[in-house]
Amino acid sequence: MNQAVLELASEIYIGRSDWTLKSSGATTDMRRTLKTYDSKDNWVGRVIGFLCTPNPPDTIFQLDVSPGNCWPLQGDRGQVVILLPARVHLTAVSMQHIYKEVASPGTVTSAPQDIAVFGVNADTEEETLLGTFVYNVAKEAIQTFPLKNTHRAFSRIKLTVESNWGNTAYTCIYRVQVHGKMAKPENLN
Repeated sequence: MNQAVLELASEIYIGRSDWTLKSSGATTDMRRTLKTYDSKDNWVGRVIGFLCTPNPPDTIFQLDVSPGNCWPLQGDRGQVVILLPARVHLTAVSMQHIYKEVASPGTVTSAPQDIAVFGVNADTEEETLLGTFVYNVAKEAIQTFPLKNTHRAFSRIKLTVESNWGNTAYTCIYRVQVHGKMAKPENLN
């Protein structure tokens, strides 16, 4: 019940549907999504974080964006491929990071900066660029970016982080929302 209330509040707050809600069937394509950063890959991380496991990519679909509850992709660039629960005419993407005021010193450098979004044809894997944008850490935590090529419907999107705000070890993606309208069913005759 609490999850449903949070999802409704999120939709009302943003004013758009969110096709990346895990409860509606959104998932990640693990074979096309880059590696998760694991602090245990270095000796300091093994000593400090022996009880911690990194969050999986589908963390980006959750409503909880408390500090540290992100998907840390390895490095300052990478990608996640999202499988939507339906074919959607995509109109916008919203990205969310935490505010600098609640971040530990220096962690805001892990926020994505330059981002590209592609629609992926489910049959041919052909990619169509839907937009590029800059997530600005000096602005609101939730930023919405309009997409182009909205006449085509996609059931998969690829979100590529081209750079972050300075952290070379990892990039934290807190939340991604995909907005649009469900495509009409194709004629089955």
